[in-house]
Amino acid sequence: MTTTNGVALAVNGTLMRGLELNGNLVDAGATFLREDSTAPWYRLWSIDDRHPAMIRTTDGSGVSVAVEVWEVPAEGLAGVLLSEPAGLSIGKVSLADGTEVLGVIGEPFLVEGKREITEFAGWRRYIATLGKG
Repeated sequence: MTTTNGVALAVNGTLMRGLELNGNLVDAGATFLREDSTAPWYRLWSIDDRHPAMIRTTDGSGVSVAVEVWEVPAEGLAGVLLSEPAGLSIGKVSLADGTEVLGVIGEPFLVEGKREITEFAGWRRYIATLGKG
């Protein structure tokens, strides 16, 4: 989804406000639009408690994941992606209201052998259990 000044981007981990990589969005000239959630089609893993990886499912085992939607200038989007940890990429994410936006998603190899945290339905809820949020 393109907005008037850029591209809508759903983030589900350390790019969120107040977290470790949020400066990457701010430096790209992004503007926070709103808190939202995905359609109930996603599962979430912790990658060594450093960041999450969200992957879309097709078997009905997904949940709605808490996300933030940001407006990112098109010219800043590549910089945000290049600053993401290995194994994270940009793809289309379905929001709870049925709209599709670009979003940060994990590649399947990234979650092999990692802790699934789908039950928390969001990175902030998970890191709060670790005393980090």
